[in-house]
Amino acid sequence: MSDKLDLEAQWPELFTQLDTKKRRAVVQSFAAAWHEGWKPNREDVENLTDYMRGAIDRPEYERRATETAECQRAAPQDIKTV
Repeated sequence: MSDKLDLEAQWPELFTQLDTKKRRAVVQSFAAAWHEGWKPNREDVENLTDYMRGAIDRPEYERRATETAECQRAAPQDIKTV
């Protein structure tokens, strides 16, 4: 895990239409999971920034989030061997 969660630096184009309050809300929404070891992906960040800027409504955000989660569950997991 990196030392700093910096979604805005990683995907600046997703944050251009958000004000400071909405930018912070997006980052904070991912912070707890990141501290537990989850690595944010572009699709999740894009879905939430789309919702926060009003490009999609809540039902569409929830549909996308569910679809993304199902795809990630179906994807083969990296197996670490010792």
